[in-house]
Amino acid sequence: MNAPTPDIRKGRKFDQVLEGAREVFMADGFEGASVDDIAKAAGVSKATLYSYFPDKRLLFMEVAKTECNRQTELAVHDIDDSQPPRIVLTRAATNLMHFFMSDFGQQVFRISVAESARFPELGREFFECGPMTVHRILAEYIQIAIDRGELAVDDIDLAAWQFPELCKTDLFPKLMFGVQKTFTEADLDRIVKGAVDMFMARYGT
Repeated sequence: MNAPTPDIRKGRKFDQVLEGAREVFMADGFEGASVDDIAKAAGVSKATLYSYFPDKRLLFMEVAKTECNRQTELAVHDIDDSQPPRIVLTRAATNLMHFFMSDFGQQVFRISVAESARFPELGREFFECGPMTVHRILAEYIQIAIDRGELAVDDIDLAAWQFPELCKTDLFPKLMFGVQKTFTEADLDRIVKGAVDMFMARYGT
């Protein structure tokens, strides 16, 4: 699984392979994940695994993309564009915080950053299906709120990047550097409230 190839063949056991690979990648990282362990976790033969994904990088990118898309959908599915910014942003910040704090959110971030120097496509894949998707959805909502006179934003692109970063304040760096591993709902609520308050203080009308 070392020769790069753009081809991914889908079939009856495709989702089964992805689920097994997700389990192994999240536990062992990209380098530590072996073909044997992935095949065993997926309940398929190595030949079946190779037939779907000739390259381990492709398999990891597909796992990351699928999970990021799922998590992003969960983060924004209950956001109602008709609601005012404080309500929408509070919901978005809460969902983002739970994603940042999740085991998957931590693992895929670490793996993608660790491997992006050697395999830039890994980092790009995570960026496109995660942060870039969130940015696009936030930018679309900000434009709606501007049109309703609820926000005053000169640079929508910048504002849509700023908000997720506000949601990472304090807790995310501690988590990534292993300073603190567990947080209470009160900890998360504090960051959510602070992020929304700061964003509204800057852009609210």
